Amino acid sequence: MVAAILNGTVIAESNNTVVVENNHYFPPESVDKSIFSESSTHTTCPWKGRASYFNATVDGQTVNDIAWYYPMAKPEASTISGYIAFYKSKVKIQV
Repeated sequence: MVAAILNGTVIAESNNTVVVENNHYFPPESVDKSIFSESSTHTTCPWKGRASYFNATVDGQTVNDIAWYYPMAKPEASTISGYIAFYKSKVKIQV
């Protein structure tokens, strides 16, 4: 089981993450979406496509751009389309 933990709170947990470039991508249903809000940040990866970002609020503390996902990943990255990854500098990833 892999978990993403923010301020002692588990915000994502799954046995079915996909690892790409040393990042665990969590299935969307494994993430506590009640704490997330869409960020206005977007980036582009040459082989994965356009990424969108989430902010997260736990115990009154908001962390901006804590996670990213590829809503429509390019074909070579289709296994992570819609899956959510977290910045290890902002969230503890427990394996």
